[in-house]
Amino acid sequence: MAQIVVGFAAVASAYSPVAPVRAARAAVQMSAITPGDVGTTRPLGVYDPLGLMTRMPEKYRRWQEMEIKHGRIAMLATLHVFITGAGYKWPGYCSYLSFPPLKFEDIPSGTLASWAALPQAGWAQIVCLVAILDNSLFAQDPNLEPGDVVG
Repeated sequence: MAQIVVGFAAVASAYSPVAPVRAARAAVQMSAITPGDVGTTRPLGVYDPLGLMTRMPEKYRRWQEMEIKHGRIAMLATLHVFITGAGYKWPGYCSYLSFPPLKFEDIPSGTLASWAALPQAGWAQIVCLVAILDNSLFAQDPNLEPGDVVG
């Protein structure tokens, strides 16, 4: 019984507010994240065991931007799976140049099956379009918050 009470006390103390350490707080203020921001862990505060935020703040900001962009691409890919799985497809041809010509209706709705059905030239066009949009229209302004690409 005493062990259970000690266990509950240990768990409860993990969620109690921790007095900030001055040296850690000064190091955190130099970084992109401050205590209380979204993404901070409650008992730990700003969790950066490798010191990436303080040693390489420019690279850390770039990693933040890339994480946000990759998350948005993943959300669009998930939306694609749901929409094509529900049966909604564009009318017309996806590729006139392949033999036989490939219609959007002919591309299966599964994730890997749709990947395999699209011709290599189609994937090259998608990658080029995303790269052009990423470096022109949706380029990150260093004066704005990470992820705020349209101002």
